[in-house]
Amino acid sequence: MPRKIFVNLPVKDLDKTKVFFAKLGFSFNTQFTDSNAACMIVSDDISVMLLVEKFFKTFTKKEICDAKRSTEVLLALNVEDRAKVDETIKLALAAGGKEAREPQEHGWMYGRSFEDLDGHIWEIFWMDEGAMNKK
Repeated sequence: MPRKIFVNLPVKDLDKTKVFFAKLGFSFNTQFTDSNAACMIVSDDISVMLLVEKFFKTFTKKEICDAKRSTEVLLALNVEDRAKVDETIKLALAAGGKEAREPQEHGWMYGRSFEDLDGHIWEIFWMDEGAMNKK
């Protein structure tokens, strides 16, 4: 049975976060979206639950990490080609995100990273697995 993954991320302002990710081309599952949470669709098997911090806190006894000061996770998404990597970063920056580090060029793999409005780091990468296996 294929598994689905739901990544849960705390956000400060759900409406601004939804607008940010919509500008990057993501859509939302309205069945799992309300004033406390938005279910962002990444693929048929991957969703990101964007949870208002107060609501997120109901799922854990631990403190919420301030992603602008500390890294709690790196979210890596593959795209179909190098141009899509650059296009996605351009959209993220135009929507208010910031570039997290310099582009990474490995010949068979190319990637760039951005921080979303809450500081979560998203790595966007393209990889030619056939070329990787020849190395």
